Amino acid sequence: MDTYNKKIYDIQKLLGRLQKQVPKEIEAFKKFSEAVEVEGELQAKQKNLINIALAVAAQCEWCISLHVKEALTNGATEQEIIEAGMQAVLMHGGPALMYMIPLEEAVAEFLKAK
Repeated sequence: MDTYNKKIYDIQKLLGRLQKQVPKEIEAFKKFSEAVEVEGELQAKQKNLINIALAVAAQCEWCISLHVKEALTNGATEQEIIEAGMQAVLMHGGPALMYMIPLEEAVAEFLKAK
């Protein structure tokens, strides 16, 4: 399994374990997540790009993997994804810049799989 697909698998496994350990909390998180992701004034692709910027700023490779895959699914281009990541660099500086590495790697992996 490729690196970034494995990270998505890791997320699914974690949620499965936590669903058994803390079902109320995980169910509440899932419902909140679904409610926030519903298209409103912002379309799915725009929300994915925002999530990518936040994932880079938060330095979360699992989040980067998830949101890059979703952004590509929702029609984002590689350039749009990189620009979203650079917004995080603007606001978060050097540490976010280093997370452009997993961002680029995730884009390449998921584009290769298309």
